[in-house]
Amino acid sequence: MTNKTNIAQTLLPLAEFTQRRDLFFAQIPENSVAVIKAASEVTRSNDTEYTFCQNKNFYYLTGFNEPDALLVLVKNKENKAYLFCRDKDPLAEVWHGRRIGAERAKIDYGFDECFTIVEIDKMLPEFLKNKTQLLYCQGENQSFDLQVLAWLRQIKTLVKQGTKTPAQVVDCAPIIAELRLIKSPREIEIMRQVNKISCGAHQRAMQKTQSGKFEYQIEAELLHEFSRHGARHVAYSSIIAGGDNANILHYTDNNDALNNGDLLLIDAGGELAGYAADITRTFPVNGKFSVEQKALYELTLKAQNAAINAVKVGNTFAALNVLVNEILTEGLLELGILTGDLKTLIEEKACKKYFIHGLGHWLGLDVHDVGDYQVKKDQGQLRTFTAGMVMTIEPGLYIPLDDDSVAEKWRGIGIRIEDNILVTEQGHENFSENAPKSVADIEQLMA
Repeated sequence: MTNKTNIAQTLLPLAEFTQRRDLFFAQIPENSVAVIKAASEVTRSNDTEYTFCQNKNFYYLTGFNEPDALLVLVKNKENKAYLFCRDKDPLAEVWHGRRIGAERAKIDYGFDECFTIVEIDKMLPEFLKNKTQLLYCQGENQSFDLQVLAWLRQIKTLVKQGTKTPAQVVDCAPIIAELRLIKSPREIEIMRQVNKISCGAHQRAMQKTQSGKFEYQIEAELLHEFSRHGARHVAYSSIIAGGDNANILHYTDNNDALNNGDLLLIDAGGELAGYAADITRTFPVNGKFSVEQKALYELTLKAQNAAINAVKVGNTFAALNVLVNEILTEGLLELGILTGDLKTLIEEKACKKYFIHGLGHWLGLDVHDVGDYQVKKDQGQLRTFTAGMVMTIEPGLYIPLDDDSVAEKWRGIGIRIEDNILVTEQGHENFSENAPKSVADIEQLMA
């Protein structure tokens, strides 16, 4: 990958966030208040913190990336958006970095008014007085749940003066989730860019892999490629799983040596402007698939390609799962890993012994992004695809070393192939197609 990403091109404009708030306002009743809390810093060790990661629902509606802030949206004849944030503090900023402050936040982020967080307990009850409904993301933060209850109790003390508390307290997370599920053109462009960066990282990992190296050394190659193109944080802990480690779905130790003759499964993606890529590739450490590895790999790839090709407006994960189940079951039967009657095996979903996770998930600000799948127990995920949805498609086959129910030649092989797919009006777009995944392309790149 040669073209470097300009981070300035990835930043969402102010209008994007104000439009999101307008869409949210349209979903809530008159005379209501919504409060959305920012994340807080989390201590890693003594007086150091983990890298700050903003609450995604708060970020989606504000674009504001400082801890401990609070968004207040008041709908009463007209829509008003208020932000509470940390005050300017020269001494704290010398030690911990610059703060935006209330005055600048109002201008730069398009709020009707901004206040400092020390004013929250005094002002929030005033916002809540005589409102019919209070909305917030329930259960995200236990201390904030208690804080909301404290504000409501404070208002109840004024009931003899004619003040009313909100009659309803509603979880607004599902409202935001529905908005987040359909990506805007600017969001789609960011996700294209983070996938481009992440594909380059997977290419680099393939080129740098060789027997005798350690999993963490390949992880370092990925991190280098992410960071040098502006994706300074990973979207999730990278999985660098050589050999039988690939049969641990969320393996993140990344400490083992890479052995000649093994496969290496890499599940890794960068994060850019808050948006995640989630790509998995599996390839031979020595650059050449064995007969058994190639057979299982091409079966997995066949199922994945069929599922991706079926992504279009109106289709469902449920239908894709039926398709993948048929392909994997038939292939495993032909290889002798499954035995019995094909029709019966398909009906029993016998391939799930080896394909042990879901086919895909929504993708966006979170790796496993929010949004209802409309799951019914017997029929699966029935939500129809709509243009603007982004999802992963990631079939896999996993045969641990200790599985003595299959021939020894298959044991210790774990394979997953994962791409990031946008639903379009015309069908779909594969954001991650530049990460090689055919046997020929992988072996050529690693040669």
